[in-house]
Formats: sequence, structure tokens, C-alpha cells
Amino acid sequence: SPNPEVLDTQTDIERLNITFPYLREFQKLANKYDISDVFQDNGGKLLQVLLVTGLTNIKPREGNDAVDVNGKEFELKSVNLSLTNQFSTHHHLNPKIIAKYRLVDWIFCVYDSIELKEIYYVTPDKLEPWFKKYEDKWNIDKKDGNNPKIPLSLVKSIGKLIFSSSSDGLLF
Repeated sequence: SPNPEVLDTQTDIERLNITFPYLREFQKLANKYDISDVFQDNGGKLLQVLLVTGLTNIKPREGNDAVDVNGKEFELKSVNLSLTNQFSTHHHLNPKIIAKYRLVDWIFCVYDSIELKEIYYVTPDKLEPWFKKYEDKWNIDKKDGNNPKIPLSLVKSIGKLIFSSSSDGLLF
């Protein structure tokens, strides 16, 4: 692996040239999981989650995001704590999308930058008050919700923690 002492003496472009072969290997691993670009659409983060949970990517990602070995589909959401503490949902949240959301279990992934910190498992019945709130709002306004957020605090209070990072930063 790259020597940190050597990297510290390099220009930024030299550092990129030294580390890029490892990124290429990361991309090769991602290709095995149908992730064609680790820099696009949270590809690198998705790979981490698939490896930790044992889920399989649903490609193309239109609809639900992942499936288990029994064919059960999941909605995946991630948050980067260095940017926000809320999970984004859907740019056009409406009763049709909410109905779809009510049919699947959810996996909420918590990151600090690129580091996977926690994963929570949430069944749709636990999210029902949130679904109802936005469904009622749509019924009044007749307008799709523009990416309403699910607070991390809510996920922690209703979800089951299924992964927590180790002190060495290794995934398992």
C-alpha cells in the first residue's frame, strides 16, 4: 500500500498517480457487484453496504435498490454526517411512491465522509407515521414532495442497529 511518509512529500498529482491503481482495483471489485462507476451515484458507498449486508444491487436502480438471497427487495438510504443528519427520500414524493415505500424494508447507512459508521434496519410499519404525514400533505396540497427528509434521530429511535464500525475501521 502507499507509504504515507512518501505520499506527504508528493505533489497532489503525484499522490493521485500513486493511489489511483488502488482505486482501479476498487472499481474492479465494484464491477463484480454491478456498480459500473464508484464515483457516480454513491457507487463506492453502495459497494461497502452490499459487502457488509450481503445484499445484491438491483440494476438498473429504478425502483428498489437491493435484494437479498430470497428475493426480498430493500430501499437503501445513506447520509453523510459531514454534510447533514437527514436522509433524502424522493424528488417527487407522492402517494404512488409512498405506496411502493410501504412494501419494502429499509436499510439506512450512516457515513462520516467515506467511512461507513452504522447501518440501521427499519421495517415499513415503523415508518408509517412518516408515510402518513407526507401522504396527508400531498392530499391537501396535491403537489409532490420535493425530497422530504427522514431525520437520523428518527431512524435511530425506530431502527435496529445491524452494523457499527470497529475501531480499526475495517468492515466485516
